[in-house]
Amino acid sequence: MHVLSRSLVAYHVVLGIILGLGSGAISATGTDLGWLPGLVVLSVYLILALRKPLRRWRATNLPLSKEAREWLGERVPLYSRLAPSARARFDRDVQIVLDEWIYESAEGVEITPEMKVGVAAGAALLLHGRPEWELPHRQTVLIYPEHFDEEYELGGEGEFDGMAHQHGPVILSAKALEESWAYGEDGHNVVLHELAHLLDYETEFADGVPSLIDRRSTVAWQEMVRKEMRRIRRRRSILRGYGATDPAEFFAVAVESFFERSHLMAMRHPELFAALEALFNLDPRTGEPPESAGSQ
Repeated sequence: MHVLSRSLVAYHVVLGIILGLGSGAISATGTDLGWLPGLVVLSVYLILALRKPLRRWRATNLPLSKEAREWLGERVPLYSRLAPSARARFDRDVQIVLDEWIYESAEGVEITPEMKVGVAAGAALLLHGRPEWELPHRQTVLIYPEHFDEEYELGGEGEFDGMAHQHGPVILSAKALEESWAYGEDGHNVVLHELAHLLDYETEFADGVPSLIDRRSTVAWQEMVRKEMRRIRRRRSILRGYGATDPAEFFAVAVESFFERSHLMAMRHPELFAALEALFNLDPRTGEPPESAGSQ
């Protein structure tokens, strides 16, 4: 995730000056206020335009807490494999999500610091190989105590541990959130699953073909997905059966296994692993980009 881009700051400063000069010139020739309106326009524009990057800059200048770093070291295998500079960038992304995202409780759930770090860790993991990517700014995360149904009712016949909406909150079960990181090699991580849907929602709807994929590769991607879904139905896949529901769910389930069962996926599903490795620009087995991993 970007923090403070010098080129972006320069762009907004120049544009603000142009707007300010224009407003000031009009005011100076037609009113008694002189250049004051131009100064006001410049100030308001810069405050609005630079509010987000400046907030990020302030947030990332605060060190990630010792407790959060210890949690990451214990629960996120990739974290310990990263070089110090890469780990610092991972910490920075966690800090951004902790600062910007909104966490809300449902049914009286106590939202703990560990829950927040668990969500932020999933975002940082998905974006680690692609620093230029962004997830939605000011995303709301609604945490339920346990699984829920389509009407968002708890217990009973509820089958959902999480749900993502294109223009709404990410909903997570507190129990599933905790288990996602407690059992980090089972290929079942509700945080990675639902945040993967957010990447898919970059298009108008979740269709299993993230907009981040080169459009020229769409046909090949869709054919690979159909083949891999058939393998799931025939029980010849390491992916969870839920991945055969539709292409969107396949993508989210595949992302879970890519990060949590990377060695096994590389061995059993080399084509799928290579596609996800290229998409995320990361080999989870090493914490390095694919080119670096291949040169070892």
